[in-house]
Amino acid sequence: MSSQVILPRIMQIGAGASKDIVNVLNNLGVSKPLIITDKMMVKLGYAAQIQNALALSNLAAEIFDDTVPEPTVASIQNGINKAKSGDFDCLIALGGGSPIDSAKAISVLSQFGGEMRDYKVPRVVSEQGLPLIAIPTTAGTGTECTCFTIITDEKNDEKMLCAGVGFMPVAALVDFELTLSLPARITADTGIDALTHAIEAYVSRKSNTFSDSQAISAMKLIAPNLRKTYHDGNDKTARENIMLGSTLAGMAFSNASVALVHGMSRPIGAAFHVPHGLSNAMLLPAVTAFSIPAAPERYADCAKAIGIANESDSTDVANGKLIVELKALNVELNVPTPAEFGIEGAKYFDLLPTMAKQALASGSPNNNPRVPSIDEMIAIYKEIWVD
Repeated sequence: MSSQVILPRIMQIGAGASKDIVNVLNNLGVSKPLIITDKMMVKLGYAAQIQNALALSNLAAEIFDDTVPEPTVASIQNGINKAKSGDFDCLIALGGGSPIDSAKAISVLSQFGGEMRDYKVPRVVSEQGLPLIAIPTTAGTGTECTCFTIITDEKNDEKMLCAGVGFMPVAALVDFELTLSLPARITADTGIDALTHAIEAYVSRKSNTFSDSQAISAMKLIAPNLRKTYHDGNDKTARENIMLGSTLAGMAFSNASVALVHGMSRPIGAAFHVPHGLSNAMLLPAVTAFSIPAAPERYADCAKAIGIANESDSTDVANGKLIVELKALNVELNVPTPAEFGIEGAKYFDLLPTMAKQALASGSPNNNPRVPSIDEMIAIYKEIWVD
């Protein structure tokens, strides 16, 4: 059986990759970009760096910097209006997962109209919007090379998963030097997000030979370097390895899909405004323990890839080490439980049936080696509360 693989047309990877923006625009035949970013990227001067690189070739770019963390239907609307107001022929998405996800939605909706809800799964979006060049500044989401975007409908606190080749950037400039300014908390959250992408892609029911190779490579790059970047953000070798690992993990899950961790994570983020990577981290040990019985050899491979199990270890021993490591990683990276994060207990427990139903509706739990029932997801939500 063959597997379809969808990737950006152009990928520029390594130190200074973002400075090659003019060559990328020329190769794509576009010259009037709108930069989609956030105010922090403007404050740090990263947006100006892109503008300056363009100016050297007599190109100009306007900036839309009103994207928000965990983008919503309302937050992308202003970007859609901005994209429609000028004669822009492409978008440059600069920032973490939120600006890039926002830009994906803006790219399609500015050209084809409708509402974000019209494009959510199970619809597969093939419409090609404004060409999108993604420049990630975090090492975590991998969204620069995925055909997914997640936008929250603030009317009902639903994180809508939208998928299809129409959301794949045409180019990705992966420059680890843009991650050197990341604070420790964001470094940890995005790093565990990337590790989760790799693990879930590998154990997914939709995994394939291509995604497996990317997922294993990603785990080998991310796991040994995550603690290093958390404790020393200036470790360039570790930053570069995690950035490449994040991109490979993005390739893996874009072509194999994520599974139960992500399915259960999105409702937590939507209802309680927990950053995406952090809610993944809260769930990863418990969901892994739940899932191992259905794919013990696969999870043992993960344990060996991240370097905490030996080739001589039995499957059971390797999986035991995996659970211990995932819990230890959360402790060292100061990942809070939902209770420690400050979520109101009564509201959390009242919403568990709704969150479980939203998780199931996203489709991601069906990719898990062990497909859970609503009651089993509720039990996992209760397990991770830990007051």
